[in-house]
Amino acid sequence: MEKPVKVLIVDDSRTMRALIRRSFEHQPGITVCGEAENPIEARDLIIKDQPDVITLDVEMPGMNGLQFLEKIMRLRPIPVVMVSSLTVRGADTAITALQMGAFDCFPKPACVVGADAFAGLARLVIQAAHSRPAALARQRAPAAPPPRASSSLLQKTWGSRIELVAIGASTGGVEALEEVLSGFPQQSPPMVVCQHMPALFTASFARRLDLKIPALSIAEAKDGEVLTPGVVRIAPGGDKHTKVERRDGKYVTRLVSSAPVSGHCPSVDVLFESVASQVGRNALGIILTGMGRDGAQGLLAMRQAGAQTIGQDKASAVVYGMPRVADEIGAVCQVVPLNQISAAAMAIHAR
Repeated sequence: MEKPVKVLIVDDSRTMRALIRRSFEHQPGITVCGEAENPIEARDLIIKDQPDVITLDVEMPGMNGLQFLEKIMRLRPIPVVMVSSLTVRGADTAITALQMGAFDCFPKPACVVGADAFAGLARLVIQAAHSRPAALARQRAPAAPPPRASSSLLQKTWGSRIELVAIGASTGGVEALEEVLSGFPQQSPPMVVCQHMPALFTASFARRLDLKIPALSIAEAKDGEVLTPGVVRIAPGGDKHTKVERRDGKYVTRLVSSAPVSGHCPSVDVLFESVASQVGRNALGIILTGMGRDGAQGLLAMRQAGAQTIGQDKASAVVYGMPRVADEIGAVCQVVPLNQISAAAMAIHAR
């Protein structure tokens, strides 16, 4: 029998700490090893109790959650679940935390009504305990090989075969997507991304990527938008799936209201299956780090339609779930370290 996951709760609100603790009380796989109202107290408890996971409030007096997270990731990488308010400001801060290496973000309820307000947090904590902190995943990833003179052109340009790229990710995907997209040049095929996160989070994520990666035009997907070279569209979080549709010889995004698929809305499976149907062999599918199996069947449909497919490797993944399942069912043509995916994608047309 596995040992219970030891979790440290860090929040400046005594009420919030009590509610979070109560949400863990009936979880046999979790034990609360300590509580802290500020990062100074938390630092001492980390040394004393050596928790497996930390739940960390974003906004606290003195040293805020982001400053403390930076120190954790740099000095003593531990899986951290950020607890953030579902506001525009909270979403921006949450995306910053994910880019810094937080495992995931849990939305803090606007109205505190009891322990049920934190339903789902225990599951996230257990998942975090079985993950590899992003800082450690980066350390274990193999170095990208230096470009050879004969292949330097392939490092910077795409061939004509790939007309559209579809990318799916979940836990750990914020950092992974930034690294992959940063490796693509301005005249890249249009790309559609499904990253599991709440609605306000996807809007903030798209804005931040657009600022960080000036070569590409990155925004949330809109219904009926024509996809053109150099455009990256992020599936909006919420209650709609994002699909790709071929219309009058062009590819457009479609936002469709529907029940969750593979436990998610938007679902990577839904995106990939639409690309398999509408783009076929001229598409490229990439599946990145994430918990569960969303995207595996869709990627298999893409491969069966003749598309090329890439899966992130285990060593560089924060959570080797989605790409593992995709590889096990035969959906992946290539298994590639994160820091080599963009080069591998652009080299596909040479085959």
